[in-house]
Amino acid sequence: MINKSTTLHAVSILCVVIFLGLMSQKPVMAETFRAGFAKANVTPEVPMPLWGYGARKDALSTGVRDSLFAKVLLLEAGDDRLAMVGLDLGRSPMEQSMNRIMERVQAFGVSHVFIVGSHTHHGPVIELKNKPGMGQGRFDDDVLNYPMLLEDAIVDAIRRASENLQPARIGWDIQPIDMNRNRHSAYEPKPRDPDLTVLRVDDISGEPLAILVNFSAHPTMQPVDDLRFSAEWPGRMMRRVEAALGVDCLFMQGAAGDLTVRRPEGVSGSDGFGDALAEKVIEIAGKIKTTMPEEPRIQSVMKTYDVPARVDTKNEALLNSYRQAYFPELINTLLPEFAESRMRPVLTVALINNELALVGGSGEFFSAHSVRLKERFHDGDLVFFGFCNGHHLYFPTIEGAAEGGYGADAQVAWVEIGAPEMMMNDALQLLYHMRGLMEPPDPALRLVE
Repeated sequence: MINKSTTLHAVSILCVVIFLGLMSQKPVMAETFRAGFAKANVTPEVPMPLWGYGARKDALSTGVRDSLFAKVLLLEAGDDRLAMVGLDLGRSPMEQSMNRIMERVQAFGVSHVFIVGSHTHHGPVIELKNKPGMGQGRFDDDVLNYPMLLEDAIVDAIRRASENLQPARIGWDIQPIDMNRNRHSAYEPKPRDPDLTVLRVDDISGEPLAILVNFSAHPTMQPVDDLRFSAEWPGRMMRRVEAALGVDCLFMQGAAGDLTVRRPEGVSGSDGFGDALAEKVIEIAGKIKTTMPEEPRIQSVMKTYDVPARVDTKNEALLNSYRQAYFPELINTLLPEFAESRMRPVLTVALINNELALVGGSGEFFSAHSVRLKERFHDGDLVFFGFCNGHHLYFPTIEGAAEGGYGADAQVAWVEIGAPEMMMNDALQLLYHMRGLMEPPDPALRLVE
């Protein structure tokens, strides 16, 4: 027969043991949100051909108007890290280089990358290789080594940003401004993405760590015959923001395929435009309220497509016309990315803290792609990056391609008509998949928790 007093005594001892055991365990910590910043000067130290204007051919640069940088804002939520890289270059790296970068940064715990060129037309050509017909024997080793030096600089900046991680707060605001215009369409109203996005990251006390700016317009205000390296109006804007707020600033271009700048009254030149945009950024940044996310989370997916090109890349007569329009070595290094009249554009999609959507496309997307995607995403804010994780020329809309003209014709828009819309549909479906509302467009892209 069991004695009741003995039983009660045993239960009491058991409760004490359980209590002491729980007290001795380490407290379960909520996921933390951290951020880090780093930058690298990527200005070439030798004269190089400039990217962006065919009329320059292979003319070498003559100096530096202002330095070019790769700037990294790294975000961490739990075990997930996302690197956003703003490049003062005409494009982001080519496919093989992107693959190497993504493989290398895994060593720093980074699996999500948005590398975005500002599209300045006063940065260096980064495609040349030390191979016959691609630059070997025509350009010296310092020129041909630049793509690898750039790759190393980006990886090292991401490494340093990962070492600089600290608990952080985040906030953003998106305001429409009248500082860009559609340079392509003859129809009214002309498509235009007016959004100026300012994202601010602070340390835990509320002191700013970095500011990210996203806006859509071609940085083509410097004269074509000015052969000096320059970050153009985005560079000027960043320098003014940094001077005014005492915080690092990076720029990531938007859907600027058919957009150029609209200068406010009394504003002239790239410096004037950069100053005017900086004023808007400073005003918006000062009003942003940053918070520590209650449930930090980063989800991201990258998809590479295989779609037909609108041009026959085996047609030597056609290719020779491009070699004459630009210069042979540049075209020869680009061709592997369009082999067999196919192309491999890249879509990158991320959702930060279940609130902020990031979508990047590897080319010059027409602005209507961005506008429509934002309209269709109803569960948070969305920021679009063009020139992201590669560059596959222009991505016009279907109606833009029907209208024709520069940026829409097959001359510089090699992607299959309708393929950009398909990519935007996939981006939307992926975002809703991240929300847990539907299956992904491709079963291979299903998220693994």
